[in-house]
Amino acid sequence: MLKVARQSSAAAKVFAAIVLVLVAMPLAALPAASSEMTVTPRVVPETKAVFGQVKSRDVVAARARIGGTIEKISVDEGSEVEKGEVIAVIIDDKIPIQKRAADAKIEVLRSQLANANTDLERAQQLRTTGAVSQSRLDEASTQVQVYTNQLAAAEAERAVIEQNAREGEVLAPASGRVLDVPVTPGSVVMAGDQIATVAGGGYFLRLSLPERHAAEIVEGDMVKVGDRVLSADGIAREVEPRTGRLVKVYPEIEDGKVKADVEVEGLGDYFVGERTLVWIPVATREVLAVPRQAVTTRHGIDYVTLQTQEGPVEVAVVLGRTFGPQAKGETGDTSASDTNAETVEILSGLDAGDRVILP
Repeated sequence: MLKVARQSSAAAKVFAAIVLVLVAMPLAALPAASSEMTVTPRVVPETKAVFGQVKSRDVVAARARIGGTIEKISVDEGSEVEKGEVIAVIIDDKIPIQKRAADAKIEVLRSQLANANTDLERAQQLRTTGAVSQSRLDEASTQVQVYTNQLAAAEAERAVIEQNAREGEVLAPASGRVLDVPVTPGSVVMAGDQIATVAGGGYFLRLSLPERHAAEIVEGDMVKVGDRVLSADGIAREVEPRTGRLVKVYPEIEDGKVKADVEVEGLGDYFVGERTLVWIPVATREVLAVPRQAVTTRHGIDYVTLQTQEGPVEVAVVLGRTFGPQAKGETGDTSASDTNAETVEILSGLDAGDRVILP
């Protein structure tokens, strides 16, 4: 038994020595590679994940123009409205009474004007025969003019009353979504009271970043915006981040935070005030990256093939982040490689200037 154990131990040592020799020796037997690339540092943006809150550009209050009682409200929270749309009707019980009084006054003035016109015509006929004086004719003419002016004033007053009645219709001040309706039918309101709040002018994301990043963010930068985690039916789903653009950086720092606005298409179905994840570039750093196809994985260890003076040699590497195609503003060697290919960061195992063989 002792002899068998010694033979097994010797065989294991020989096998281990053979493996070490095979790993250390140049890979002369590997097939010729189609191309190679020189590893150079690549400058990539460093992003920070923050929550952006959905905001509307305009939040406008629809207010009552007259005092009275709300007869009906045609919108509710969440309703979509167009500018000028009637969203509520206010009734003032005094307006019909004022309108009847104005109508009665107009009828009286019309009757008086008709009598004055009759007197003027009679005075004009008698003046031709010399039966009345010129002063009597002038007096009749003046009376017609007085009643004419009084009738015009009464009609103007009635137009004001009719305008007040039309102003009982509360109009949407902007196109958008109704956020709040603080009153109900039957409520008594005064002129200027708020009937509804309308969010209009489109939606954007408001970010709040630590002040240490204030000097790094620039208007016009592109950001990634995450979608909702849950779908409308409550089932979790995976979504692709969307792209937004940083359109405004506020020049004031408050409570150690700097505010910025991001424009993103397709926020119309979000709730105002809803939060979503945003990745915004705040700095840059240099990395060593190679195309993904240059990495080979065996037994859980990643290898990259280098071209050396002794020939192709495989080296073990530690991988980092995966990058997409080289974007505008990023630098790095793209010779003999596809700039649209996916690349992976090499944390250790490679140095700048190494020549990587691409399969």
